[in-house]
Parts: sequence; C-alpha cells; structure tokens
Amino acid sequence: MGAPRRKKATVVPPDLQESVEAFLAYLSLERGLAKLTVAAYEDDLARFAAHCARLGKERWTDVGLAEVESWVKSLDRRGHAAASLSRRLSAVRTFSAHLVRSGLRRDDFTELARGPKFRRTLPGTLTAEQAAKVVSAPDTSTPQGLRDRAMLELMYGSGLRISELCAVELQALDLESALVRVRGKGSKDRIVPVGETAITALRAYLEKGRPALTRPKTGSAVFLSARGQALSRKTFWLSVKQAAARSGIEVPVKPHLLRHAFATHLLAGGADLRSIQEMLGHADIATTQVYTSVERTALSDAHRRHHPRGRKPGA
Repeated sequence: MGAPRRKKATVVPPDLQESVEAFLAYLSLERGLAKLTVAAYEDDLARFAAHCARLGKERWTDVGLAEVESWVKSLDRRGHAAASLSRRLSAVRTFSAHLVRSGLRRDDFTELARGPKFRRTLPGTLTAEQAAKVVSAPDTSTPQGLRDRAMLELMYGSGLRISELCAVELQALDLESALVRVRGKGSKDRIVPVGETAITALRAYLEKGRPALTRPKTGSAVFLSARGQALSRKTFWLSVKQAAARSGIEVPVKPHLLRHAFATHLLAGGADLRSIQEMLGHADIATTQVYTSVERTALSDAHRRHHPRGRKPGA
C-alpha cells in the first residue's frame, strides 16, 4: 500500500481572503491590538473562510447564517470545547460587524447566530499560605533562583500576566516609587503597585542575579534566561512548576493561578472591585466580577468546615 494521500488545502477565493487581510490590518494598525490577539483572529477567520469556500461561497455578500451555523456544528463535531467555540464565533461576529461598518455588507450575517451554551467556570486560586510557599520556594543561592523568586513575587504581588511579566524592561521599574509600568492586552500601558516583598526580591535579583546572566548582546529585559535573553513564557512556566514542586503543596500550580490569587486575596482584604480591575488590566468590570464569586465560594467553604452549624448532621 502506498502512503496515504494528503488532504488538499482549501483554496480561499480572493474576495474572501482580501477582506480578511484588510480586517487584520485594521486590528493591528488602527486598533493597536497585540500580535498574539491579531494572530488568533487570523487563525479563526482563516478557518471560517475555508469553510465558506468549501460550500461554494466566493464573496462575503454570499455568506449567511447557514454558513455560520454549519461551521459551528462542524467544530462541535470535531470536539472543540464550548469556550473555544464561543471565542471563534466571537471573532467572526467582530469581522461581520466590520464588514457592515466598511460598507461591504448591508447586514450582519452573524446577528441571529447562537453560540454554545456553557457554564462559566470559576478561576482556581491558592490560599495565602500556599501562595507564600510557592513564591518563596526558589533556591536564591543561584542567579536563576533569585530571578525566579523576583518573578514569582512580582506576579503574585502585582497580578501580572505571564506575557506582561516576561516583557517587563528595566526602564519600566520604579522601585523607589514602588511602581511598574506594564504593557497589557491591546498594547495598553498601565501602572501597577509593587509590594515591599516583591521590591526586596527584585533588588536582590538586580544586584546579584541579573549581572551573572547578562551577555554582550543582552537588552533591557528585566528577567533573563541563562543565555542572557529575555525569558520566554515556556521557561517561566517551568520555573513555576519547579517552585510548586519544591513548595510541597498538592494544588496543581500554573502561572495564571498566582494572578488569580492576587485578585482573590485583594478582594478578601477589602479592596474595591474597580481598583482590582485597574490593576489586572481588565477592559470590562464583568471580567473582574468573577472574583466576587470565588470569594463567596471560599467563604461558604470556610463556614461549612469550621462553624458548628455549618455541616449537615452526620457529615
């Protein structure tokens, strides 16, 4: 038997392709969205355009609700999670609205499209004690350990995303004023407070750790790899994994969990939701409000565990 034939890639008609490329340029140049965000739109729209092409559609004016619904059903059959389906459909909705604004269509072909039903899961979190064990786990007798300790303290103490953390540059740090300037989603800058513990860890790393990691072509990135380059997301993810293992806690720890812990612990300490929203860099307060559910859940769990009337009889 010969080798199996490769499935031919769908050829997308020029009209479909050109409109998508113009939209991506708009997102990048006019809206200033981050490269990763634009790349996600590009992938979703390329998939949808290929689906439309397979159905014989050559222009966006030919595309309607039927093509959207058949695409969503095909993704569902291939096992895409509800959250993934919702995100992909959202990309197509945004593109369709852009076609209307640009005068390329009179109507929004996604207006009646129904997204998948799913329950929004609450973000996981750590207790303050667990978070303290994780961030203090790195071996600070090595340059890499000093670096990891400073990164973990900054992520937990200031609520940074992993991409924001890896991109922090020296000129963005103002340790005297206890502030850091962060480039967040959509290339939007924000100023975030830095706690005293994180400042101590950062000073130790900048004085004793970073100089040992610099190389002749090292740039201004704060956190460096062993080769003197800006630390990658993957390397930091591994550092978090190692710190969690050293800490001895049994909770599976991912980088984003420390950001969630930051928000949850601020809320538990009495911080108002608007302040937390600003520090996290959320565009919509609704995104931040999920932490109120986390806090309510934690309070309910504590009540059930510790109050004499909190448990069911016989439990």
